[in-house]
Amino acid sequence: MTVRVAGLVLTGLMALAAIAGAAEPGFSRSLTPGLIAHYERLFGSGVGGRLRGWQEFVRRTDGAPAADAKGLGEAQMLAPVNKFFNRLRSMTDQDLWGVEDYWATPAETLSINGADCEDYAIAKYFTLKELGVPVARLRLVYATTWLSKNAHLVLAYYPAGGADPLILDNVEERIKPAGDRPDLTPVFTFNDDDVQMPQKNAPAVRFGPGSNRKWASVLAKLQRELEY
Repeated sequence: MTVRVAGLVLTGLMALAAIAGAAEPGFSRSLTPGLIAHYERLFGSGVGGRLRGWQEFVRRTDGAPAADAKGLGEAQMLAPVNKFFNRLRSMTDQDLWGVEDYWATPAETLSINGADCEDYAIAKYFTLKELGVPVARLRLVYATTWLSKNAHLVLAYYPAGGADPLILDNVEERIKPAGDRPDLTPVFTFNDDDVQMPQKNAPAVRFGPGSNRKWASVLAKLQRELEY
């Protein structure tokens, strides 16, 4: 992934807020026969099985038994979701899409059967949202890393009580607290609500969700997927 901080350019925030609040964009249950057929035409006959497998995974995970008989708790959902998407082939955007940098929707990622780091993180984000995890506890983290010469995107889950966030990553199978990931240095974080740039010894600087152009493009594609 080669997205640069310069990609944070303010755009039409009101329009993007409307997209983010649309009827369940990015959720497995929002897949329509028309959208599945569209992606089958683009990516081949295996698409339907992968997309329906995502739907079944969400239903199964949401309904899994737990001690309170109400399904898995939030933290218990992290490992299954992480594992489900990390099964996809790790490939560069150039190999997958023929461009240097492309942020895919979850349906695109499963349809093409491959992912770059941001695609894994985005798919996990929307799946956990669908499973009922509040957006306030989820942030996509754009970071620099010792392990790669490029920037890296991961998903952070913030437990209640101010605990260290847990990191869902495609290159590290174990879900670890951020404090146990010194290889990652956050540059900015974002979710449906805002973009935040951490500052040393000062509160994070906040921007509207549309200030990240790549994220805005994902939200726009998710809205178009609802039209099929």
